[in-house]
Amino acid sequence: MPSQSLTLWQTQAAASLDQLESAHRAVGGNLPGRRYATLQINHAYLVLVSSHFQRFCRDLHTEATEQLWIHNPSPRHDMLKINLSLNRQLDTRNPSPSAIGADFGRFNLAFWDVVKQRSPALNQRRQAALETLNKWRNAIAHQDFASHQLNPYALTLHRVRRLRSACDALARRFDAVLATHLATMIGMIPW
Repeated sequence: MPSQSLTLWQTQAAASLDQLESAHRAVGGNLPGRRYATLQINHAYLVLVSSHFQRFCRDLHTEATEQLWIHNPSPRHDMLKINLSLNRQLDTRNPSPSAIGADFGRFNLAFWDVVKQRSPALNQRRQAALETLNKWRNAIAHQDFASHQLNPYALTLHRVRRLRSACDALARRFDAVLATHLATMIGMIPW
């Protein structure tokens, strides 16, 4: 059974992202070729993928924190909850591999190492795709393509779909990694 965070990613976030896919088809059609009217939709689509993935990661971190808090009978369990969430990078930074690793590392977990244990090459490529997503997100959000060495017209629907697919695979993997890790801490599968 997936976490509530993964369920929201696969339902609400997916529906929102699919709406941009529909808008893209309505404006540009389904045939290949450069359609300048779809450029802004591609940019908006990528930023929305990034924001929904950030929300998923933040929600998963919160859900994991709640599970530890619920299953910790210590009178100091409030301190545990506060310390796991205090200055969480996913609250203020992009969902970069470094921010994700730092925040999930608070669970005493070498997060990216564990994520990569199954299918190391594939998950390394997904981590690189996440870096690419953030690079594009920053270029679009700050309208600064030059310093990121990106051509704004190079962001195609196909590229955004590939980056979304990488996030989708990472979301499923993150969910499984955290469930397994928390089970060793609380003695049961948390979701």
